[in-house]
Amino acid sequence: MIQTAPYGLSMSDLYLFNEGSAYHSYRFMGAHRLQLNGVYGVRFAVWAPNAAEVHIVGSFNDWNGGIHAMERIGTTGIWASFIADIGEGETYKYEITTRSGERLLKADPYAFLAERRPLTASVITDLNGFPWRDEGWVNSKEGRSAYTNPLLVYEVHAGSWKTKGKEVFLTYDELAAELVPYAAEMGYTHIELMPLAEHPFDQSWGYQITGFYAPSSRFGRPKQLMHFVDCCHERGIGVILDWVPGHFCRDNHGLRLFDGMPIFEGPDEKLADKPLWGTLAFDFSKNEVVSFLISNAVYWMEMYHIDGLRVDAVASMINLHMDKPREQYTWNKLGGTDNLDALRFLKRLNETVFHYYPDTLMLAEDSSAWPAVTSPTYLGGLGFNFKWNMGWMNDILRYMSHDPADRPQYHHLITFSLLYAFSENYVLPLSHDEVVHGKRSLLNKMPGTYEEKFAQLRLFYGYWMTHPGKKLLFMGGEWGQFDEWKDAESLDWMLLDYDLHGKMKAYVQTLNTLYVSEPSLWERDSDATAFQWIDVHNARQSIISFIRYGKKSFSIVVANFSRTGYASYRVGVPETGIYRTIMNSNEERFGGYETQHSLKFVSENVAWHGYNQSISLHLPPLSFQLLSYDLGDTH
Repeated sequence: MIQTAPYGLSMSDLYLFNEGSAYHSYRFMGAHRLQLNGVYGVRFAVWAPNAAEVHIVGSFNDWNGGIHAMERIGTTGIWASFIADIGEGETYKYEITTRSGERLLKADPYAFLAERRPLTASVITDLNGFPWRDEGWVNSKEGRSAYTNPLLVYEVHAGSWKTKGKEVFLTYDELAAELVPYAAEMGYTHIELMPLAEHPFDQSWGYQITGFYAPSSRFGRPKQLMHFVDCCHERGIGVILDWVPGHFCRDNHGLRLFDGMPIFEGPDEKLADKPLWGTLAFDFSKNEVVSFLISNAVYWMEMYHIDGLRVDAVASMINLHMDKPREQYTWNKLGGTDNLDALRFLKRLNETVFHYYPDTLMLAEDSSAWPAVTSPTYLGGLGFNFKWNMGWMNDILRYMSHDPADRPQYHHLITFSLLYAFSENYVLPLSHDEVVHGKRSLLNKMPGTYEEKFAQLRLFYGYWMTHPGKKLLFMGGEWGQFDEWKDAESLDWMLLDYDLHGKMKAYVQTLNTLYVSEPSLWERDSDATAFQWIDVHNARQSIISFIRYGKKSFSIVVANFSRTGYASYRVGVPETGIYRTIMNSNEERFGGYETQHSLKFVSENVAWHGYNQSISLHLPPLSFQLLSYDLGDTH
C-alpha cells in the first residue's frame, strides 16, 4: 500500500526522490493542475531542505508572500501546498525565508515554462493532451541499431538559424515550417538543437541554464516545441537535444543557494565553482540532485519525444582540475583528480535512460582520454552509445589550415585517427565550437585563392563523410558560410545567390544523399575489419586512398590534398571487375571544372599497392573521389 502524504503526494515518491531514484520526479515536483478533494487547483512541491519558511507568490495573490504558505513534508526537505481555483498561465515564484531570515525569490526548478527573458517568473503550464502523430516513427526505431545505420546530424542554434530582426526569433512553429523541410531536403537524418532549456543570457547559447524543465519561451510555448518534434518525426528526422547536466548559472532567481544554502551545488566553493564559464557545478553526491537531473533526461524523452541527448562537457564533469586555476584544485578521497560522484552519475544516467528508452541516442561531448566511454557500464564503461571524436576534429582542421605545399610534413594528421577510430563509437563533429570566437568559418580556414577554398572544403567534406564514424555539421557549413558564426544574427542566407556557395550547397546535399544511400559508409562503422588502407604513406604527394566495406558492398576513396593533378593515377583494388565513380568533388555542377558525372573503370592485371588488380584514375588537384563496387559485379 502506498502511503499518501498531504496534498496527494506519495511518500514512496518522496522517499525515492531523497534516495536518488525518482526518475520521473517531474510528475510530482513543481506545479501541477489537478483535482484535490473535489476542488480544482494547482499543487506545488519544491525541495528546500534548509528553508525556515516557504511561501508561494504570484499573479494570483498580487505577489504577497503572506497569503499562501507551504507545508514541510516530514524530513524529506520537500515543501508542498495546494491553491484552489488557479490554473494555466498564472505566474509564480517561491518566496523562501532562510535560516538567517533573508527572503529569496526563486523560480521553480521544475517549472515547465518561464516568462520570456528578462522576466524570470515561472508559469503554470499543462503539458498533457498534445495530439502526437509520430507512432510510426516511434515504432520504426524499435530494435533499429544506431551503430549499423546512417547518422547524419544537422546542428542548429534556434536563435540564429534564421531571424526576423534583432532579437526577433522564429517560433517553434515557424521552425517546424521552415527548418524541418529544409533539413529533410538536405538529407539529414537528425537535427541537433543547441540547448533549449530556459536561460537568461542569449550569448550563453543556452549553456547557462536557470530552468532545466522549461523550453525557452524565446521561441514559444511547450506544445509548440512538441509540434516541432512531431513534424520532424513525420519527415523521418530524429531530434537530439544538447543537454547540460554539468553546471548551472549563478543568476539569483535560479538554483544558486536555492534555500540560502548550497543544495544543488556543493558546499566547497573550490569544487562548485566553474571559473572559466562563471557557473556552478552540480553536486553529484546528493541523491536529490541525481533525481533532479536523471528525471530531466527522461522528461525530454517522455514529454517531448526527444530521440537523444548530446551530453555537454563530459570531460569537465569527470576531471576535478579541468579549466580551473591551481588554487582551486581539489582531489577525491583516493587522492586522484577523477570526480568519482560524476562518474557514478553518468553511469546511472545512461543505465536509466536505456532502461526506459533502449533505442535512444546518448552522445558524450568528451575531449578527455577516458577509456570505454561508449562501452556498457557492466563492462566498466560509462554507458554512452556514441562519443564526439574531438581528436579527429582537431587534427583534420589543423591539417586543412596548412597550405597544400606544406602538407607533406603534416601527413600524420589525416592518418593518425585510424589508429583509434574503433576504440569507441564515434561521431565526427564539425560543430559550432569550431566556427566562433576568431576561429573562422570552415570555408575560411581553407588556405589559397577563393576558388581553392571551395575546392578544399569540398575535398574536406568528402574525406569527413567517408571516414569511419557518424557525422555532425553545424548550420551554415552546408553552403560554405564565409564569416564565422554570429550568434545574435541570422545565417548569411544571401550567400546562396553567389555561384560557388549555391554549388557548395548542392554538393553537400548530394554528398548527404549519397552517404545515407551507401551502406559501406555506415553499415560497419564500429568494425575495424571494415576499413582498409590502400595507400596510407603517400605523404610526398599528399594523397590517401582506402576501402570502406559494407555487408554486401565496398567503396573506394581517393583524396588528393595537393595542388598537383594527375592525368593517370593508379590505385590498387581488391577485386576484379568494374568500379564506378559515384562522387567527384571536382564536377562542374559543384564548382569544379569537370563535366563528366560518372565514370567506369575496369580493373587491370597490374599489381599495385599490394593488390593484384588496379585501376587508373584522372585525379585533379584538391579533389575527392568515391568509387563503388558491388560484390559480384564484374560487367
